[in-house]
Amino acid sequence: MLMCWKSRHKPYPGFLSTCFKWIFTPLWLLTFVLNLSCYGLATETNTIVQKDAQFDFTYNDEVKTGIQTIYAFNHTVSRNKTEGIRVWVNLLSENTKSPILFVVRQKQAVLSFQVPLILRGLYQRKYQYTQVGRTLCQPPTRTLAETQYFYVDVSTLSSSVISYQLRISRVDRFTLQTDSKFSFTATPSQPQYFKYDFPDGVDSVIVKVNSLTNFPCSVMSIQDIQCPVYDLDNNVAFIGMYQTMTKTSAITVQRKDFPSNSFYVVHVVKTEDEACGGPLKYYPLLPDQLMDPGNRSKTLEVVVSPAIKSEVYVMGMLFCLGIFLSFYVLTFLMACVENKRGPQRREGLAHPADMSPAETVQCDFCPFAGKGLVNASPYEYGSVADNGSTFSSEAITDSIASADVNYGYMERSLGSVGCSRQDSLSSVEEDDYDTLADIDSDKNIVRTKKYLCVSDLARKDKRILSKKYQIYFWNISTIAVFYALPVIQLVITYQTVVNVTGNQDICYYNFLCAHPLGALSSFNNILSNLGYVMLGLLFLLIVLQRDITHNRALVRNDLAALECGIPKHFGLFYAMGTALMMEGLLSACYHVCPNYTNFQFDTSFMYMIAGLCMLKLYQKRHPDINASAYTAYACLAAVIFFSVLGVVFGKGNTVFWIVFSVIHILFTMLLSTQLYYMGRWRFDSGVFRRTLQIIYTDCITHCSGPMYIDRMVLLVMGNIVNWSLAAYGLIEKPSDFASYLLAIAICNLLLYFAFYIIMKLRSGERIKCFALVCILFTAVVWGFALFFFFQGLSTWQKTPAESREHNRDCILLSFFDDHDIWHFLSSIAMFGSFLVLLTMDDDVDYVPRDKIYVF
Repeated sequence: MLMCWKSRHKPYPGFLSTCFKWIFTPLWLLTFVLNLSCYGLATETNTIVQKDAQFDFTYNDEVKTGIQTIYAFNHTVSRNKTEGIRVWVNLLSENTKSPILFVVRQKQAVLSFQVPLILRGLYQRKYQYTQVGRTLCQPPTRTLAETQYFYVDVSTLSSSVISYQLRISRVDRFTLQTDSKFSFTATPSQPQYFKYDFPDGVDSVIVKVNSLTNFPCSVMSIQDIQCPVYDLDNNVAFIGMYQTMTKTSAITVQRKDFPSNSFYVVHVVKTEDEACGGPLKYYPLLPDQLMDPGNRSKTLEVVVSPAIKSEVYVMGMLFCLGIFLSFYVLTFLMACVENKRGPQRREGLAHPADMSPAETVQCDFCPFAGKGLVNASPYEYGSVADNGSTFSSEAITDSIASADVNYGYMERSLGSVGCSRQDSLSSVEEDDYDTLADIDSDKNIVRTKKYLCVSDLARKDKRILSKKYQIYFWNISTIAVFYALPVIQLVITYQTVVNVTGNQDICYYNFLCAHPLGALSSFNNILSNLGYVMLGLLFLLIVLQRDITHNRALVRNDLAALECGIPKHFGLFYAMGTALMMEGLLSACYHVCPNYTNFQFDTSFMYMIAGLCMLKLYQKRHPDINASAYTAYACLAAVIFFSVLGVVFGKGNTVFWIVFSVIHILFTMLLSTQLYYMGRWRFDSGVFRRTLQIIYTDCITHCSGPMYIDRMVLLVMGNIVNWSLAAYGLIEKPSDFASYLLAIAICNLLLYFAFYIIMKLRSGERIKCFALVCILFTAVVWGFALFFFFQGLSTWQKTPAESREHNRDCILLSFFDDHDIWHFLSSIAMFGSFLVLLTMDDDVDYVPRDKIYVF
């Protein structure tokens, strides 16, 4: 070795070759001898035992390293009958360090598994099962009958003897029959699957699996007839359609998706219940610690029933179209009748039977002639009834309203008023009155009067206001386009993911009444939203007809259109109709794949509808001081922003609920102040000083009551309602934040609407027959609609498996479920609500605005 080491520094080719031969020749000989000895040892100790085995017989055998047992089976396979074969293994030995490997070799498939079987859960938890049962995949045969062989190889690397039991049996009722219930039991290590063949004339079926117990959690899968069948917890999601279940599971299967006209119904019990909303076990202390699986046996019942036929689809679509087209027909008939009665009706209102035309003009338009507006109280003249009678009360004005101020607005002659309407739009701006200090003082005087008339808050040029309110329509149309396009793209992606992956847990359908059409999984829930679109379009047509009629009256200088009734501004009505149509479109998009991430699609325009309705109610008698479109939509955007935050972060988050409740209460107080003072207050550094001064002066020094009692009553009630809702949210922390936010908007809308109706009747006005019918009809429809809404057929507040516990069968035409009826009724109710807002003040169309009270 020393000589070889020296050769490294003084290389000699001959000597180097001698060193290599001296070192490596013995190593090669040693390796050769060891290989021969190992081969001879293996040949001598490896034993293969082959047995001709029988079905339905339990084999009690042993195995250890060097011993391999092969069980040979044969059976007859028929083309017209599929026979299931089940392999069951039970490990008798305890504390085995090496598992037994079972390999089942078939003609066209191989199945292998180890016993004990190790299945993994979350956080790398391991569960060991000593009893394993598997069903062999049966590939179809082309011959009428064929004898096939399969072999079960049993081997292990354990040096000690391991005892086991093996049983091969035939499965009774492996092929499921239509409308025939079948019960079976499954565990995580003993999954079950069965075959179903489509009968002639049936293009789709619904597979329903039920259980009496919620847990253990399980998975139902629909897979094509091919090998291997993925029937373990760790691979069941690899292919086909699947969904988790507790008590109920249902999947609609279409023939077109399975070329073999048959499929497997696979049922796997999961190792843990967390996916179904169950408790999560503790984290293992050691990385290789085996968890006790416990008793996870579950008894299930499966039934396959034919789904609806194409005739039912056609019937459902015709029914949906027929309902809403009937509203078009009814509206057309009413318009024809109104068109015939219109001239006589308007003439009767303008010239009552017991009053001459001259007297009518004198009564309606001339009581303030030659006087300043503030010198005449709103209560000095009564409302004009249809018969021309009036009621009067004592003139009451406050100190500000009694000031001798010449407004120069009502003193204009009617002729000059008519001419001013034809001036160029560019010569008048909305803020003309706001640029002069004396006009601003004038606004302070008018808007702080104790009793206000509509004429006090309808001083700005009508064309400017119309342009202002038309912005509502154009803005919401722009918002709709920019909002709807990405929504449609997203839900198409959702549906594609569901169809490609087969994961039925992504979308929260009512699976017991989800009828697919094309790529859509629940076409009926989408179709039922058609009412929002059709009735929204019908409302736009009604508003357009009224708008055209009113503009024609303005062109011919109709005095009633110029100076009587609630000022006609249709921009908000157009926005409401557009919002109703968009609600239908976005609700349909949401129901393409309903889940918590896209629930805002279904609610965003609900917030807008509620906000626009409140703005329209306020605009009716406050046209000059209503919020601009930019302010209104900015506030609605903030609402939607909080809705998204609540859905993502609000569930059980105390900090979020505290912040939201504080913002809710502060906003309510600021809005109350704005409404009470008609916008004549300033939010600046001195607001707190002025507030304390008013409290000290009015509550401590003089103890005087509020100047505007009616407004105060409304705002106190509104604050009570909103503070109560804020307290409820802070205490209960409802998980459905979007619906909670919508409830706040609806409660405020209903409160303001009730106040408006009460004050309208209290002021001596009346509600016409058509508006009264609309109110009563809408109230009844809303009641039925809410009944179906609260049925709760699914909920994304729970896991998909828990949500399916609420699923129910179809109740209308075998096509529509409770939520579809909610869509029908709520769209009709919203349409009726819009008609109420449109027609509720038609009784004052021929009453001068200085006789219409503001509330």
